[in-house]
Amino acid sequence: MIEAIIFDLGDVFINLEIQKSQDAFKGLGLKTFDAELQKVNKAYEIGKITETAFLSAFAKQIPNATIDEIKNAWNLIIGDFPRYRLDFLKTLSKKYRLFLLSNTDATHIEHFKQKDGAHFYLEFQNCFEKIYYSFAVGMRKPGIEIFNHLLAEQNLQPKNTLFVDDKKENIESAKTVGIQTWHLQVGKEDVIDLFAICTSLIKT
Repeated sequence: MIEAIIFDLGDVFINLEIQKSQDAFKGLGLKTFDAELQKVNKAYEIGKITETAFLSAFAKQIPNATIDEIKNAWNLIIGDFPRYRLDFLKTLSKKYRLFLLSNTDATHIEHFKQKDGAHFYLEFQNCFEKIYYSFAVGMRKPGIEIFNHLLAEQNLQPKNTLFVDDKKENIESAKTVGIQTWHLQVGKEDVIDLFAICTSLIKT
């Protein structure tokens, strides 16, 4: 029986607008999100480099763009967060221990707070016993260590814990440590379908 649920953030609660961000960078002159930028992105996601260093890596490849333009293009990936998902989460928090586990960076989280407002973010934050942002804990999915860290710190039993994520590699990693999983299919499923899809695991 599930007692705790670990949720991803992007494309589970917040709709991601990847194409908008890519188009904006293309408009600024970025030809490709190459291996160097991917490396820098991962380093930023685990808090190894500063926002300045991260944005500067883009500036080297698109020198005619300002830092503000680069930051704005980066933040365009953060789409809307439907209110009904927050309402569902608030109801769920009364029945289960809830945790958030997200690969993200400080820039995106600050933009989320500003975009949706401090009150909305506080409501969201208060649904969870603890939030695990990769940039704050220094680890990221699909690394097994981040799952083991959360399980140990919260004294969770894997078999009684459900992990919800839209990325297959993250789901497979969680499975290896015995966590129950739901691989949410973006565009076909919604997080509020939890009780219908995971009916054999979830208590009502």
